[in-house]
Amino acid sequence: WETVEHLSDDLFAYAVQLGPRTPPLDRDVPYRWAPERQGGPYNAVFADRDAGPAGLLATLEASGALLASMARTTPPEVRSYHGYGISDPEGFAAMGVVETLVHTYDLAEGLGLDWSPSPALCDRVLARLFPDAPAGGDRWAVLLWATGRAELPDRPRRTSWRWDGRPREEGQTASSAG
Repeated sequence: WETVEHLSDDLFAYAVQLGPRTPPLDRDVPYRWAPERQGGPYNAVFADRDAGPAGLLATLEASGALLASMARTTPPEVRSYHGYGISDPEGFAAMGVVETLVHTYDLAEGLGLDWSPSPALCDRVLARLFPDAPAGGDRWAVLLWATGRAELPDRPRRTSWRWDGRPREEGQTASSAG
């Protein structure tokens, strides 16, 4: 439940960064983030548990649609704050894709299911957010490695990582921690 809420919250957070007429360059849009229970995750988005799993998935679908709409309709020259650096609509969309892919993996793994996304989609977000990722190989395995979820045959599992959401034309360089 909380993993899906976290994912919904991430997608919402990326969308709202693009929402203000003049997006902030030095901070998040000031929504209140707090845990719903002692020791719980800090979110702005929580699903109504009385709505059940269908309601939980509706919040995820709505947050994803919000991010897709904001990324599609926000002019490409718009910039907004992210904790890892100023980003653009394409960068926020790519962040949403990575969050969706890796948390779907987390959920599937927790349920004992095999799941893997399109290699082309993985390749696209690797190119956009992880410019230091190894070229070639199984792109899904590389994305799992880039996000600290797996090791590669020639590289140990990362213990810390971050993506680089800065727009390419603004001198994007490798910044992922290994």
